[in-house]
Order: sequence, then C-alpha cells, then structure tokens
Amino acid sequence: MEEFLSSCHAAVKANADASGQEFHVVLGNEACDLDSMVSTIAYAYFLSKTGGGETLSVPLLNIRQADLVLRPDNVFLLSQAGLSPDLLFFRDQLDLGALRRAGRLLLTLVDHNILPSSDSDLEGAVVEVIDHHLLEREPRPSCPVTVEMVGSCATLVTERLIQKAPEILDRQLAELLYATILTDCVNMAPAAGKVTPKDSQYAAALEARFPSMPPRGALFKALHSAKFDVSGLNTEQMLLKDMKSLSGSFSLAVSVLYLPLEVFLQRAELEAELSQFCHKFGFELLVMMSISFTEGNEPIRELALFSHSTPHREQVSQYLEQTGNPALDLCPISSPHARITAYHQGNALASRKKLLPLVKDFLRAREDEESLVPPTPTNSLVDGCPLDHGLPAISERALEEKFSKMADRGGS
Repeated sequence: MEEFLSSCHAAVKANADASGQEFHVVLGNEACDLDSMVSTIAYAYFLSKTGGGETLSVPLLNIRQADLVLRPDNVFLLSQAGLSPDLLFFRDQLDLGALRRAGRLLLTLVDHNILPSSDSDLEGAVVEVIDHHLLEREPRPSCPVTVEMVGSCATLVTERLIQKAPEILDRQLAELLYATILTDCVNMAPAAGKVTPKDSQYAAALEARFPSMPPRGALFKALHSAKFDVSGLNTEQMLLKDMKSLSGSFSLAVSVLYLPLEVFLQRAELEAELSQFCHKFGFELLVMMSISFTEGNEPIRELALFSHSTPHREQVSQYLEQTGNPALDLCPISSPHARITAYHQGNALASRKKLLPLVKDFLRAREDEESLVPPTPTNSLVDGCPLDHGLPAISERALEEKFSKMADRGGS
C-alpha cells in the first residue's frame, strides 16, 4: 500500500502539465469519516491493480489536509496499519476542475452517490458509484451504480475485492477494511441497528483470511475512544469534524456531535460561536445530531437546530417532528439558548444517514412552494393596465419642446 500511495504522488507530479495522462480519481464524501477514507483508499488500490494502466488511479480524501486532525479515529487507524498520513491525497492538493476541463478526469464516488452543488461541474466525469446511502442519483447507462443499504460502504468494497481480485488483499488492507466495518456497525451489535447480514459475512471473511486480526472488542474500543475524544476541539472544530452541507432555498449544515447534547449546550458563548460559524461558512441553519452511548453500548441520539431566522428554525423543526419516513420520535427538551431548539430523539436507530434525506426532502418541498408564483392581480374596473405595453413612447422633438418651455418659464 505504501508503494502504491508513493507512486501516486510521483505520478501526479509527473503528469501535472496539460498533456499528462488521464486521472481516475476515487472520491469519498465531504465528511471524510473512517468509512469514506478507507473505501477511497481501498478502491483506488483495487483499480490500480486491475486496470490496464492507461489511467492513473488516485484516492482523494474530500477534505483539506489540515482538517485530518479533526478525525482522530482516522489518524489512529492509519497509525495502526502503519500508514503515514503524508502519503494520502487531499482535496486541496488536486484541482479536479482543471482536470475535468482538460478532459483528463474519470471519477468514482464511494460512500456517497450524488455530488454536492459545489461540485456539479464534475458530474459528467462520474463513471461509477459504490455507496450504502439512499439512492439519489439519476441512472445513466455509462455509470454503473452499486447502492445497498448495508452498515458500511467498506463492506461493499470488501465484497468487490474478494470477488474480483482476492490476491491483492493483504493483511494491511484487510485490517483497514475490517476496522471500518466494525466501527460503522458498532462492533456488529444488533441493538445498534446498523449491522446487516452482508456486513457480518464480510467481517467474518476477513477474520478467516487473516486469523491474526486484532480481537473485535479491543479494536472497536480503541477506535471508538479515538472517535469520541473531542476534548481538545473548539466549537468550530466539533461542527466541522463530521459535517455535511446542503443547499436549496437556503444553505444549511448537518453535523454530528460526539458528546451528549446537554454537555454541548453548556459551552460558554455557544450562541456567539454558532453565529460566527454560520457567518464564516455561509449557513443559515445548523442541524446538530449528538451521539453518545449507554453502558450497554446502545446509542443515545439528540437533535438541536440553530438559526437566527426563527421561521427557518421553526419550519425545519416542525417538518422533522411530523415526518414518518422514518419517524424520529422527537421530544422537546429544555434549551438554555433562545435560538437553539433541542430534542431527545426517541428513534435512536435513525442516524444522520437517515436524517439527511429528510432534510433534503424539506428543502425540495420548500423550493417547490416558492416556485408557485401567484398570478398578477388584474384591475376589476378596467380591462388592463396603462403600463401593460410599457412606458409611452416619447420622441426626441417632444423632449426638446418640453425643455424649451421649462427654460422660458425659468427666465420670466
């Protein structure tokens, strides 16, 4: 794996000019959680080993290089697998737009199936999708799509590797995939509502191939501890750590908070910090889902919405309270902040993966309502308006006569 990643850096540098070879970039989602990072690396490696060599396969993490520190579980797993973060490619290190304009970009999406509006110019380059979220992509014959609602996208990547190129699966790559499946499926605990039979099948397949894999419990506990360690993060970093942005009639962000909501709401100057965050990144609303666990490893989810716009906050809150697909079972809880609406989420199995489609549905419904412009009212006393056909025509001669009369009056 180190050799592959090092060769990517060398090849990208060698092909930086406009006449270089074609790039096949594997791009994860903008949250760049463990699943997104590992799926990106593993699938790009698979393409490099099974392709014909005509294109350069590059795994691209969809965050800035400086933001990797906000994902301590990612850093921890890389260290466990013996990979330096310096070997990875980040979004601010490769200009996808320039490659697209030069006709040198092929794009495979993993752990998401639709590009955000900010990347809409890259859509024509998408040639494949592998994902485990709700399908939002319009089908195209030239773009095969694999979307299954399993617990982890890494499960689908593991399936592809084992079925198509089992010989490339070594201990290091297997540990990356195995650790990701365990994390996403909450140590394969049925009570968490994440694991599916396919996740269990491929976690077991990796264990069978590599018996020296770390014990499930110990590996999950170490990754879980790293992921939930937010002690050194400020409010902005907490929000950016696992955030996805959406836009429609207005822009908003959905962030996961890895601590109890009550603890987050007690942060000093919280409203001011949320205001600064929205102003800095151009959001009109923040939806924050907190996640913590009981001693029995069962999830506790809470929801908070912040906005300076009371109508925005109330409209989204009402929509999420009433939605039934899935029902979040929201119960209002006390909030010490006037601009923050807070809830306990009774349906603890509804993760952000299930929340995002609901928020998108709200934005689409609101756009549809705003597009219904009422007809121009007509005057009941006349057949039309005097200005229906524009302003009356005024000739140059008429203007000269008008100014001449005004001048005469002024001099008398």
